Formats: sequence, C-alpha cells, structure tokens
Amino acid sequence: MKKSEPVARAPTQEWVGRPWWGGVPVSAMDVFWFFIMLSALQPMLKQRMVESARARLLARTERKRGSRVILLVHRQETMSLLGFPVFRYIDVDDSEEVIRAIHMTDDDVPIDLMLHTPGGLVLAALQIARAIASHKGKVTVYVPHYAMSGGTLIALAADEIVLAKHAVLGPVDPQLGQNPAASILRAVERKPDEKVDDQTLIMADQAEMAIRQVRQAVEELIGDRLPADRARALAQTLSEGRWTHDHPITSAEASELGLPVNTDMPDEFMQLMALFPQPVRRTPTVEYLPEHRGASGAGRSPSSRS
Repeated sequence: MKKSEPVARAPTQEWVGRPWWGGVPVSAMDVFWFFIMLSALQPMLKQRMVESARARLLARTERKRGSRVILLVHRQETMSLLGFPVFRYIDVDDSEEVIRAIHMTDDDVPIDLMLHTPGGLVLAALQIARAIASHKGKVTVYVPHYAMSGGTLIALAADEIVLAKHAVLGPVDPQLGQNPAASILRAVERKPDEKVDDQTLIMADQAEMAIRQVRQAVEELIGDRLPADRARALAQTLSEGRWTHDHPITSAEASELGLPVNTDMPDEFMQLMALFPQPVRRTPTVEYLPEHRGASGAGRSPSSRS
C-alpha cells in the first residue's frame, strides 16, 4: 500500500492577502503606545549599557594596576517619573559599602579610591577615612574633578592624593544646618552676652564641639605622615573656617599645606569618570567588583572562601 503523498493545498481565502504579522489590525493609537513604551525603556537600556561598560573598565583597571579599585561618585540625579533633581552626598550607606569593599581586600593589596563628591555626613566620611587609614597596603585617592568637605576628609587618610590638572579639594570645617560652625562662634563673640538668646548659645556650644572634633580627627588621620606641630597647624587651617566652605584648594595650595599631592592622573580614572554621565538615574554611588581581592591579583567570590 502506497503512502499518501503530501498534497500542496492552495491558500484559503482566509489567508490570502494577510500581512506577515498575522493580519492583526494596527491602529494609529497602537503605534503611538508602542513608541511610548520604547521611549520609556530606552533610558533603562542605555543605563544598563553604561553600567556594563563601567564594570568592564573597572575590571581592566584592577588587572592593570593590581589593586582594588573603589568608586565613590555623587552626581546630580533625576527622579524617574517627575524629573526633579536630587543631590547626592556621602551618607552611611556609602560608608557601609566602602568599608565592606576594604574588608574584602587583603591587607597587602593596594586600594585605589576614586572620589567625586561635594561632601556629606562627617560620621560617614570619618568612618571611611579611618578604614582607609587602617589598611596596611598603599591607598591612593584619585580626584578627577572635586572632592570637597567630607571628600577631602577621606582623602587626608590616603598615602597619596592624585588630582587632575584642575581638580580641587576643600576645607573640612563643620556645618550646623545651613550655617558654618565657625561663623556661629564669631557671631556670638561680637555680641554682648545679654543680647544672645539661649538657642544661639546652644548652637555656639555645639559649633565649638564640632570644630574641636573635626580638628582632632584631621590630626589623627595625618599624624603619622607629618610632624606633630605641622599636623596641628594643618588641622586648624582646614577646620577653623578660614575660608568659605566651598573654597577650592588646588594641587599647588594642597602641596603648600603639606599634603602628599601630585597631578599624575592615569587615563583609566578619567575614562571611568566619563562613564558616570550627568544626569544619571538610580546609579549606585559606590561600585566595585564583588569578589574578594587577594594578594595574588586574582579575584574570588566571598562565597568560595574556605
């Protein structure tokens, strides 16, 4: 018995003239919503591409330098729906992430920390600075543009500070709300006691404590690298309110103050900075490769440790 041969069937009237997508009618409103969805996804896809490029460059930089590279970058961000600008600063979340990265790095592995920040909480900045100061390997801070206030406090803990040609540091004098602590003290000194209200006196007391604490912290961070008298003078200069809080301290001025500064900025860090476009959305401000960094230069996942 012969097998039945396949019979070519002529297309039925149902499929004649139907387009390749199945003939589902497409209206102008469907096209409109398609482009709306595409426009909504485009920033997310672009951001993922930037993050992927940054991770690849981060990995190449670590291999080339044989170090742990940590990025602490604050950009003005835009809220995802309403578009309002959100200003970022050093906070306790940043300190937790940086300290975690340092703990995941062997003592003899150098750390390269890139800073781009307007400052932030003294508590968080000082936690990061002390973690850097306690690391036995060499710590180098790279500043492509600026590291002000709390960023400078962190930089003071490094063995070396590398500034780009026009990059700047800043004073570390504490601020109480919107007012510089040093200005509060000077305002109280210029008035008779009977004309100063209790609230202002309380603020002046807090301002005095804040300046003393920051000055002592700076002396602690730089005490191993400078003679005691120079460390004390530098701490006073940076914390006493000699300048406005946004005063830019250039590399030349920083060198005159006795800081270990040079301007030999590697290209890799400028390229990394370029991968933090402005403005950005929901970008982490601390970033590093998650695996443990060993002395051999080969990373391994924390979960693989014996």
